[in-house]
Amino acid sequence: MIDGGIPLGRLFGIPIRLHFSWFFIFILVTWLLAASYFPGTYQGWSTAASIIAAVITSLLFFSSVLAHELMHSVVARASGIPVKGITLFIFGGVSQITEEPRVPKVEFRVAIAGPATSLLLGLVFGAIFFAVPERFEAVRAVTFWLGSINMVLAVFNLLPGFPLDGGRVLRSILWWRTGNLRKATRWASTAGRVIGFLFIFAGIWLLLTGFWLNGLWLAFIGWFLSNAAAGSYRQLVIQQMLQGHDASEIMTQDCVMVAPDTTIEKLVNEYVLPSGNRCLTVGEAGHVQGLVTLKDIRSVPREKWSGVRVTEVMTPIDKLKWVPPDEDLAKVLGTLTQQDINQLPVVEGGRIVGMIARDNLLAFISMREKLGM
Repeated sequence: MIDGGIPLGRLFGIPIRLHFSWFFIFILVTWLLAASYFPGTYQGWSTAASIIAAVITSLLFFSSVLAHELMHSVVARASGIPVKGITLFIFGGVSQITEEPRVPKVEFRVAIAGPATSLLLGLVFGAIFFAVPERFEAVRAVTFWLGSINMVLAVFNLLPGFPLDGGRVLRSILWWRTGNLRKATRWASTAGRVIGFLFIFAGIWLLLTGFWLNGLWLAFIGWFLSNAAAGSYRQLVIQQMLQGHDASEIMTQDCVMVAPDTTIEKLVNEYVLPSGNRCLTVGEAGHVQGLVTLKDIRSVPREKWSGVRVTEVMTPIDKLKWVPPDEDLAKVLGTLTQQDINQLPVVEGGRIVGMIARDNLLAFISMREKLGM
């Protein structure tokens, strides 16, 4: 999951963000076009013309990448799958689809939507290139490159290795034939790792033959694909391991309520250190006002603990992210990961009845792995 970045707005209700790494790839693509491709192909162009064409081409290229990812997201949402957003980053773009498809045909539709969009864009830009008269050389130059690169993007994404679109198409077919999502994911992920290693070896060969930039980039892509393939399979295994288990099974119920005027120093010395308790609510007469975590405590300099009350650092109850006791543990893990938090209150009837810590959930996963469950 790619987090952080600059919000750009929404398309079809889907949030769009730019990850900070995107600026590197945008500058690199623009520089290669302005310094190499356009001057080498159209030698009569001025430097200014090459730079302007490069900037326009780069912007249209990344708009094409966005269209590719947007179609994944639109089809996913139309199929009832939640989409957190789309982020453009150094390797192009990623649709943050928060749930796995429940049936193979939905997986196939979501996966094929992106490459189909790139293929269509390639044909559209190609048609513009052939339709525009030769005297409009700049338009033909830009559309020729965009048509070609969108075709390359479609072919690359259709490589049969998970988590590329082609790998997801492969997984949907294997899933349909075997009826076993885990087995289909394992095979598709293995194919993804093989493709990743082939890219790495090809990158190393290019490095040894003097093509430093191309070699490094290809090896980097291979490393990313290999790791993403292994991580995707691991994620599915964990999700399946947690399905059928709910928050009430692993939550701690020894939540301590402290008075609102309790100082941080008293909280640490009387409640945290003696018992190692992490479930610390703030309130009185049974009414919970908020929650204090170890992260909240660490945010206060040690020398100020005696003068800071818990109400000054707690998270108010109305701002807490929480789950009910019957929440599926796979969704609990997703919430902890997406919100980047280490603890999650379990609330029932407006009352905090327990706490789930990330390390407790990881310990649960580790134990089930050791037991082969």
